Amino acid sequence: MNITHRQRIENLLSGNNVDHLPVAFWRHFPMDDQNANRLAAATIHFQDTFGMDIIKVSPSSSFCIKDWGIRDKWIGNTEGTRDYLSSYRMRSSDIRNLPILDPTKGFLGNQLKTLSILSDYYYPQTPIIQTIFSPLAQLKNLLGKNYLINTIRNDPESVKDALGTISESIILFLHECEKLKIDGIFFAVQQASSDFLSKDEFFKFGKLFDERLFSSLESFWIKVLHIHGKNIYFDSVSDYPFNIINWHDRDTYPDLKTAATLTHKVFCGGLNQINTMVRGNEDTIKREINDAIIQTGKKKLISGTGCVLPIITPYGNIKFAVDYARSI
Repeated sequence: MNITHRQRIENLLSGNNVDHLPVAFWRHFPMDDQNANRLAAATIHFQDTFGMDIIKVSPSSSFCIKDWGIRDKWIGNTEGTRDYLSSYRMRSSDIRNLPILDPTKGFLGNQLKTLSILSDYYYPQTPIIQTIFSPLAQLKNLLGKNYLINTIRNDPESVKDALGTISESIILFLHECEKLKIDGIFFAVQQASSDFLSKDEFFKFGKLFDERLFSSLESFWIKVLHIHGKNIYFDSVSDYPFNIINWHDRDTYPDLKTAATLTHKVFCGGLNQINTMVRGNEDTIKREINDAIIQTGKKKLISGTGCVLPIITPYGNIKFAVDYARSI
């Protein structure tokens, strides 16, 4: 008997047998991601082409901060991400009195429209999860990476004030998401890395503000934690109340096998997004999927990449990865 994508993920998260290895890839849709209808249409086309078991909705990272006046532009990045315009960047004096955003208006309101279109189209067969960038990740995009580090170390009170406002804005947006027929959240943490902050700095300005959001996530049954970058503080965030963890497991510690000794949560990953999915062939894809199963076991894995698929990923590689997962 055929089961739905939803039933497959429900079985996986419940520890039950799954009929085949679940799979989830996602990508950006540059330019289309600036319009609610076009982002929904692009997401539908991608999903209907490949049939992922989870639809991860991928707006540009600026969707949650543009209503504070930030502007960005796509200039050809192969991951489909947009570059922030330096003339619109904020300084520490700008972030002290950020207003709390109304999630039903502006760019946040447009994202809710995208989710509404997708949920009407796919509910209840396929689960939908919305990307939420952590408070510190949003502040990094408001200030710029280097200026954020300088501000944390020279004006920490302004940083805390801004993170408080950003957290409140996220909570209001999550409450609006709860009203829609979506299933979960993809929570992107980008600064839990020694390449960016000390572990103590991440705890004070990252984790403490992430924790403010957790009570607002309780109604969602799919909660994916994405830990971005290399040299990550896996042990500092693996205790977050999320049931799926996604990170660049082919590029940084820990690998899947080691992570399985650190937490009993489900992992999404196993495939290198560049060397395998962009530059590799069917043999490479098959080998990495098989290796990921050996490292984790079929009951603990969603086949995917450690981050977003580049927009230049060959159609055939995506199709083979999905079809091969379905054969297992």
